[in-house]
Amino acid sequence: MPNQFAPEYVRAIAPYQAGKPISEVAREFGLDEAKIVKLASNENPLGMPESARKAMQAAVAEIGRYPDANGFALKEAIAKRYAVPQDWITLGNGSNDILELAAHAFVQPGQSVVFSQYSFIVYALATQAVGGRSIVVPAQKYGHDLDAMRQAITSDTRLVFIANPNNPTGTFIAPQEIEVFLKAVPRNVVIVIDEAYNEYLNPELQYESTDWVRQYPNLLVSRTFSKAYGLAGLRVGFGLAQPPVTDLLNRIRQPFNVNSLAQAAAIAALNDSAFLQQSAKLNTEGYTQLTQAFDEMKLEYVQSFGNFVLVKVGDDDGAGARINLALLKKGIIVRPVAGYGLPQWLRVTIGLQHENAAFIQALKEVLSK
Repeated sequence: MPNQFAPEYVRAIAPYQAGKPISEVAREFGLDEAKIVKLASNENPLGMPESARKAMQAAVAEIGRYPDANGFALKEAIAKRYAVPQDWITLGNGSNDILELAAHAFVQPGQSVVFSQYSFIVYALATQAVGGRSIVVPAQKYGHDLDAMRQAITSDTRLVFIANPNNPTGTFIAPQEIEVFLKAVPRNVVIVIDEAYNEYLNPELQYESTDWVRQYPNLLVSRTFSKAYGLAGLRVGFGLAQPPVTDLLNRIRQPFNVNSLAQAAAIAALNDSAFLQQSAKLNTEGYTQLTQAFDEMKLEYVQSFGNFVLVKVGDDDGAGARINLALLKKGIIVRPVAGYGLPQWLRVTIGLQHENAAFIQALKEVLSK
């Protein structure tokens, strides 16, 4: 069999489990797709901005041609937005692509990668895919313990992943703490700050990580258009770093990894500040709606700075799976997180007001039984 020649570390990978699609739940439980509420994948409940839709429609005329492999127009827009040169930018098929490129570029088999317990599962998958060794640092209040992560770095550590805000717990690290960490880490270790949910931070918490990119040549910041910008289905993200880092990433990046429609839509979305503000406002209102309900139900949850909330739905290790199944039967899709070592919890994406209400009502009914 061909798989016997694959490296053991590849054969041992457990494939990434995405949130259940609406169509799959409808088939599995005999439900009407139109009545199903999906709050599982941290998508923007507003969908894509109209500006991006129009840009895509215009780009369709050239769909018979390959996309710009270097993404000049999109890089130009990103460079203007973040005040960096274009050669500081790497485009990705979602920010997930940037994370994996970093692992492939900097980690050899046997070398170590440091990340936190309860952080994005792709950090572990990307490490394992290149034969790296994961150093998982115990979380502190469900978030990153940067002091412990710094101490966990060894002579063979090549990469450190930090998520801010963190998925799936929603925790946030103050920029002052990150700056202390950046100063302390050896320059031969690449630090990746994953900022997929940065746009959901309240204005008083916003910080500009590109200032750090200018100061630290071993820093890579990854961002995405899948969350607040509403383009999850188009898969487009980017990384910001100094040229010695981006040069390596672009050497191994797949040609045409961001398609023409995605590039056009991302340019429009990046410049649509009104849509971004609307998304943030809706998210703040939805967070209040969900957490007030959790308070009323006396359910423990983690304060979140993203567009989701991690909530504890029972005390036994089967609670998350049990409640998740009951919710699915009612047409409510949320995210079980047992794979993150949190079997008693569910992660709930913040949706539209009526979607949140439907979830709350269903959860009350399920828990009452």
